[in-house]
Amino acid sequence: MSESANIRVAIIEDHDDFREGLYQILQGTVGFRCVGRYASLEEGVRKMPETDVVLLDIHLPGKSGIEGLPLIKQKHPKAQVIMLTVYEDDTNIFRAIQAGADGYLLKKTPPARLLQAIEEAAAGGMPMTPFIARQAVAMLKRHAPSEGETVQFTPRESEILALLTDGLNYATIGERLFISLDTVRNHIRHIYEKLQVHSKAEAVAKAIKHGMI
Repeated sequence: MSESANIRVAIIEDHDDFREGLYQILQGTVGFRCVGRYASLEEGVRKMPETDVVLLDIHLPGKSGIEGLPLIKQKHPKAQVIMLTVYEDDTNIFRAIQAGADGYLLKKTPPARLLQAIEEAAAGGMPMTPFIARQAVAMLKRHAPSEGETVQFTPRESEILALLTDGLNYATIGERLFISLDTVRNHIRHIYEKLQVHSKAEAVAKAIKHGMI
């Protein structure tokens, strides 16, 4: 695989040993390239080059990962952000999803699974451990729908939104529905416009919260 085909990954993590361990895993694996590693959210936002995936800790000096996530999305709208944290409580999961996280994994995730998750995120998926995913769905369903929140989806958009909720990436959705990747992206763009969101996680969270799926 050529260097240009590598998945570009940035790391924002204040624990030196853990950050360097992630760097060594990425640099030592074919198909991945670490384009930057930073000890704070502010440093990451200031210095990070164009990247495909960001591994973002929650507990950081200065702004937390959740507080800074919108800043990353604003500066790098195409980057997929995976929260990589020790926190597995409802509050942090909910806040991260609402802020636009594209995945949520624990730091104890084995390296092989972490690399797989990075690939999934880069391909349009929303990687979470099964435990975190169950918590997220159960938690979001507990939130009552807002009054008058109605969005009309086409049958195909409803199918795609349901598959997004199941954690499928864009390519797999296309294969499942026998449509091209570009068609999937076109439908998802319309879904985002109707829901007034900017990420897969936001779309899924809002759809579940308002009983749209």
